[in-house]
Amino acid sequence: MRWAYLDCASGISGDMTLGALVDAGVELGAIQRGIDSLGLPSCRLFAEEVKRRGFRALKVSVQHEPEHVHRHLHHITEMIDGSDLSARQQDLAKRIFTRLGEAEAKVHGTTIQKVHFHEVGAVDSIADIVGSAIAWDLLGVDRVICSAVPTGQGKITIAHGTCSVPAPATAELLTGIPLAPAATEAELTTPTGAAIVATLVDEFGPLPPMRIEAIGYGAGDADFQEHANILRLMVGQSDDMSSSDQVCLLETNLDDTSGELVGHACSLLLEEGALDVYTTAIQMKKNRPGIMLSLLCNAADMERLRTILFRETLTLGIRHQRIARYKLNRTAHTVETEWGGVKGKKIHMPNGSVAFSPEYESCRSVALANQVSLQSVFEAARQAFHATQR
Repeated sequence: MRWAYLDCASGISGDMTLGALVDAGVELGAIQRGIDSLGLPSCRLFAEEVKRRGFRALKVSVQHEPEHVHRHLHHITEMIDGSDLSARQQDLAKRIFTRLGEAEAKVHGTTIQKVHFHEVGAVDSIADIVGSAIAWDLLGVDRVICSAVPTGQGKITIAHGTCSVPAPATAELLTGIPLAPAATEAELTTPTGAAIVATLVDEFGPLPPMRIEAIGYGAGDADFQEHANILRLMVGQSDDMSSSDQVCLLETNLDDTSGELVGHACSLLLEEGALDVYTTAIQMKKNRPGIMLSLLCNAADMERLRTILFRETLTLGIRHQRIARYKLNRTAHTVETEWGGVKGKKIHMPNGSVAFSPEYESCRSVALANQVSLQSVFEAARQAFHATQR
């Protein structure tokens, strides 16, 4: 598998992303041809090598004629739909702009159709986003991993006045994404950079095990005293058939909640988006038998699930920690048995082999419909899968 790793030690912006992609080997001319097909007035991309705190990096700048246009999302999507970009490039560019529009709509209390794109509707921002979409497609990676993202601190001035870093739309886009501390008084991560990360990245964490093939360095505008203002992109091959991410673990100890309430809470938590919920028998103070209720969830769901835990179990306290997990890669797969199709997961094992895990509900439906045992359906599904691998 071909992986890309975004090392956002100094945050991320649209021009930093574009610079890192070109520096990693994507042809600037191919990106320019895609930009030309958008019909923007005299929009040209220029790349130059610069230094940031003594380190070389590529700075990609957008030059264009002055304009005074405020665009809505539909103006930009129409521009993309009418371009010569490939279907994948168009889809990625529109998804990034849609994420931006959803964030802007939420912070301004309006609808995505009515949002005015101010800074991100300008020619240079459109070129950054569409150019990045073209470049990512041309880079041809199967998976994108990203470090924790620093936002910087202090105040910035935007179209709506002065606001704190991160800007409202940036903060909204980074919801659920691991953030890194940064003492720099500047906007390190822009709305465009946050939208690219929120749309493109598959998982967050440290540099994964891979054989590095190319490294690209994209420079930001400022040359800070504290650190090199560079986005590093590392591209390489990985033989690892597993992937990793970060999830939240919530736990609480219960010694005064009935089994009925615990069972109801577990079911409700799963329905509301918990990745896993389980209980463990424990011995609590004063020799009282109790239950430890644990759940795994994505960071974006933690607050909602924590509220359910407090409400449904009447616990007085909940422990919380972020943990890393490793997952075998899997895809949805259906096999045909003598009683019909059975859904499940095709699992890619670390040694390169594949396995099949039948889905319980699918097996149960087939068993009931054909008046056969559940075990028979499970065995038939596994045998049907193995037959296709010979």
